Formats: sequence, C-alpha cells, structure tokens
Amino acid sequence: MTTPYQQIRARFDATTIVVYQAFNAAIADAALEAQRFVKPFSYSRMTWVKPSFLWMMERSGWATKPHQERVLAVHLLRTEFDRAVASAVSTSVTTDDADVRVQWDPERGLRGEKLPWRSLQLGLGRGVSKQYATRWVQCIEDVTALAHRLDALRSAGDFTHAQRLLPVERPYP
Repeated sequence: MTTPYQQIRARFDATTIVVYQAFNAAIADAALEAQRFVKPFSYSRMTWVKPSFLWMMERSGWATKPHQERVLAVHLLRTEFDRAVASAVSTSVTTDDADVRVQWDPERGLRGEKLPWRSLQLGLGRGVSKQYATRWVQCIEDVTALAHRLDALRSAGDFTHAQRLLPVERPYP
C-alpha cells in the first residue's frame, strides 16, 4: 500500500495522541514538573506541534539546536486535537484571524532524508494555546535521552538498532 502524500502519522490510543515540541531547559523543566505548560511557556505566540517524531528530530537537530535542547512528548486529548485539525487554515492562505494553522512538511527518514510524503505541523495561535497548554495536555514526557541515543546510533551507522528504538507511529484516522 502506498503512503498518501499528506498523512498524519502518530502515536495514539483511544483517547490521546502524542505530539512533539522542543524547548529550552527552563520551559521543559517547568512543564514536566507541572505536567502542563506553565511559565516561562508563552501563550502570546503561536506554538507548533508535530505528531512525527522524526520530523521533530530534524527540526531540533536531534535535540541539539539552541533553545531546542529538550524534546517533549505531549499526550493530548484526541477530541481537542481533532477539533483543532478540523478548524485549521493552511499557512498558504493569507489571513490574520486563524487560531489554528496547518503546514505539511516533508517527512524525514532515520538518516535525515526527505521522504516522498508530507507530515503535519499544527500551529496553535494565541486563541487556543492556553487551552492546549492547560486543558488538552494529559501527560508530558521527556524524550531527550531517546533523541540523543538514537542520534548516537545513527552516527555509529547502527540504523537497524536505531529503527527498533523509534516510537511506533501509525496512520491517524
């Protein structure tokens, strides 16, 4: 079966979906302690979430880029995620009043290569970011150590072992 050109692939169960975000240590530590997003997380700007682990790894440089040294797996209520996706406006549409934006970026492989399909990146604007940060979040886990371990395996050329450690993502209905 061929992968659709645009597809949400994610870790999910009956009630939650996992999205990834990268932050500096201050934001990550506060979020992990509170199990929701609190200061210094900012509600005043758009926050982008990514259901694809490998896309997040590409974006954050495997948790090494400045202010992206920590990667969090954020378990969200599926009902809220679904509502956000349904109301999202493409970033290609010029508008100032969209609370949720969607962008489809090339999915990445374990070696960093661009794959021939697109993964979702969801931008949550000021109107919904506080709801996301406080009500939608069910659990937050730090996956930075996994990111570093996988990057070390990649650097050593051990892609078979690295592949086995990747979070299992499947097409999201």
